Amino acid sequence: MADAIVSIVLERLTSVVEQQIHEQVSLVPGVESEIQSLKNTLRSVRDVLEDAERRKVKENSVQGWLERLKDMAYEMMDVLDEWSIAIFQFQMEGVENASTSKTKVSFGMPAPFIRFKQAASERIDFNFVSSRSEERPQRLITTSAIDISEVYGRDMDEKIILVHLLGKMCQEKSGIYFVSIFGTGGMGKTTLARLAYNHRKVKTHFDERIWVCVSDPFEPARIFRDIVEIIQKASPNLHNLEALQQKFQTCVSGKKFLLVLDDVWTEDNQLWEQLKNTLHCGAAGSRILATTRKESVVKMMRTTYKHLLGELSSEQSRALFHQIAFSERSTWEKEEELKEIGEKIADKCKGLPLAIKTLGNLLRLKNSEEEWKNVLNSEVWQLDEFERDISPALLLSYYDLPPAIQRCFSFCAVFPKDSVIERDELIKLWMAQSYLKSDGSKEMEMVGRTYFEYLAARSFFQDFEKDDDGNIIGCKMHDIVHDFAQFLTQNECFIVEVDNQQMESINLSSKKIRHTTLVVRESTPNFASTYNMKNLLTLLAKEAFNSSVLEALPNLLRHLTCLRALDLSSNRLIEELPKEKLPQAMGKLINLRHLENYGVLEGLPKGIGRLSSLQTLDVFIVSSDGNDECQIGDLRNLNLRGCLSIKGLDDGEAEKAELKNKIHLQRLDLEFGRKEGTKGVAEALQPHPNLKSLRIFDYGDREWPNWMMGSSLAQLKILDLDSCLRCLCLPPLGQLPVLEKLVIWKMYGVKYIGSEFLGSASTVFPKLKQLIISRLDELKQWEIKEKEERSIMPCLKYLITEYCPKLEGLPDHVLQRTPLQKLDITCSPILERLLF
Repeated sequence: MADAIVSIVLERLTSVVEQQIHEQVSLVPGVESEIQSLKNTLRSVRDVLEDAERRKVKENSVQGWLERLKDMAYEMMDVLDEWSIAIFQFQMEGVENASTSKTKVSFGMPAPFIRFKQAASERIDFNFVSSRSEERPQRLITTSAIDISEVYGRDMDEKIILVHLLGKMCQEKSGIYFVSIFGTGGMGKTTLARLAYNHRKVKTHFDERIWVCVSDPFEPARIFRDIVEIIQKASPNLHNLEALQQKFQTCVSGKKFLLVLDDVWTEDNQLWEQLKNTLHCGAAGSRILATTRKESVVKMMRTTYKHLLGELSSEQSRALFHQIAFSERSTWEKEEELKEIGEKIADKCKGLPLAIKTLGNLLRLKNSEEEWKNVLNSEVWQLDEFERDISPALLLSYYDLPPAIQRCFSFCAVFPKDSVIERDELIKLWMAQSYLKSDGSKEMEMVGRTYFEYLAARSFFQDFEKDDDGNIIGCKMHDIVHDFAQFLTQNECFIVEVDNQQMESINLSSKKIRHTTLVVRESTPNFASTYNMKNLLTLLAKEAFNSSVLEALPNLLRHLTCLRALDLSSNRLIEELPKEKLPQAMGKLINLRHLENYGVLEGLPKGIGRLSSLQTLDVFIVSSDGNDECQIGDLRNLNLRGCLSIKGLDDGEAEKAELKNKIHLQRLDLEFGRKEGTKGVAEALQPHPNLKSLRIFDYGDREWPNWMMGSSLAQLKILDLDSCLRCLCLPPLGQLPVLEKLVIWKMYGVKYIGSEFLGSASTVFPKLKQLIISRLDELKQWEIKEKEERSIMPCLKYLITEYCPKLEGLPDHVLQRTPLQKLDITCSPILERLLF
């Protein structure tokens, strides 16, 4: 982790000094040469950090030196932030007083820079080896590593669990039947539970199957809410424990259910009773299956049957390692050379499946005997601390990562245990911290995906969620892996469970805290202690989001001026939150790069336009009045990428947004207000041709902007026209060269679809895969010609005719060439699953 901070300081120092200070401000005489000397020191320190990181595990003195070095590097980053703010304020004053102001800002050599040089000089005493590697991660084919079976040698365990879930010996005589799987972390308890949960006999035996990841803290209300949401397939608008218990009883009454409680930690009998006493309402034969590391938890639950999951045998361990490590080898000769070494490595994993899988993936792409022997003979295996708490396999695999990916992995400690980590969200956060490096040939997002897949292939992530194309879009971290990430970051990453009682007892003033997730447990927590985290770089407040977070924002942002990432995106409680506005203090966060604000806010401060570092902004709300709110022109200086939704587009100087210059925007939502005469506004909002997805909502004009055709939207793959009620015709979309999905929804003014929809070329919609048309209430005629039959009809999978009531129908020979007649056209939920 020290390598990451030192590298970033070096880059920022170079940027601030060379690109900004020389242009706008002056340095105290002699400081420029000192800064150049400091840069040389930073480079030399960085070169020995790889060796220092390896030695710190056994040498406390090295670990202490690294901690001091890292703390000073963070202090240097804070100084550079202060310089950036001073330069920014100077530039603003210069713009406002260009004709009169000639004052320059001067900087001297700050104390943290001097202290860092002094600490860095101590590296000579440790005789570190300069071994900095500039290895670039290769884009791995991760499918084999991810999809390889995680189960080996558990056939008998699975049979025993199934007997206790399905067998007749467990008829209800003394309450509900509890089955517990317990054992060491990384042993495969969750995997075994998942095997049973997804077994074909279990699926048919139970009326309801519910899987809840309990983890820590143990919250009965949350658990019941998750259970009800799974059964109802919708989030219950309930938060009171009593109401949730009653709802659960209603949902499972008379049903035989299987409830899996994965990863139980609590030993608080009172909390457990709040859950257990409500679980007796199902039909006879209902089961509770729990997994836990602690036998004391098993006893507290008064388990009917407890199953200790032991380590794999030597033979099973070797077989599992062999299956993973040799999965991509094509030559039997090389396999024979390494097989004996591999067996010894597998034996050292002591039957722990997670460790075997981690090292198997590490060595999967290493071909030399020397590399395998280095793993076998590593001193890490002799460390008692790691044998007890963290698998040596993780440390070995971590050391093998390139430094850039090491820092990306360790950052993941900011996420709570068992939380789903969205790939694209994680990449944005990496970008906000300057963790991703590119030589200019790749977009940062692609670099981030490469890093993510690299970590996935090395077993640092698991429980993958994939899209329809098989791409990973989300994952989790095993508890042990999460513990390991926390070990690496010490107190830098912190999960804060905010309530009145806890906040009084937690000291959050430590300068080491840089990345924090707030988990709000009560409606009116006291955030006073949080204000002390003045050096915070990341603040995530999305889990159990609460209106009190927004109420505390003005004071939070007044203190947290170093923020680079602020996530205020909401969860299921959002419908109960009042709409809020971000405070004017936002304008001071000039280093902020990532702001998630979807669904939370109704206004943005005027200062948002000054955040030139901002790259992620979910929603931009155009102010209709008021001098303290942002205007459309504030978008000009924002170098945004990814997704952007602009709301309140009724009038104004839309051309000042300069959307056509936003080359990194991938998805754009334009939300108007059904106001007539807005074609000029829409015309001025022409996006860059790189745009991949576009949604137009509540557009109120009768005519479409001229840029909605092939040449202006050359890369557009998805287009959604939603609630454009006054439009009399469809835009000429047939020439869009790569459009794959087109949704036309709620356009009451359209009575006729003709040739204008397709354009004049002989080939139309060359890439179209899906066309959805619904709620064209006044549509009477759709003129089908030969080119529509060839290009459109095979894609017309969903024409919800119930909501096109006046359409007289399509010719029989056309219907025969489409899947329409096979679709049960009944209700809008079909459409809801297909829309964005």
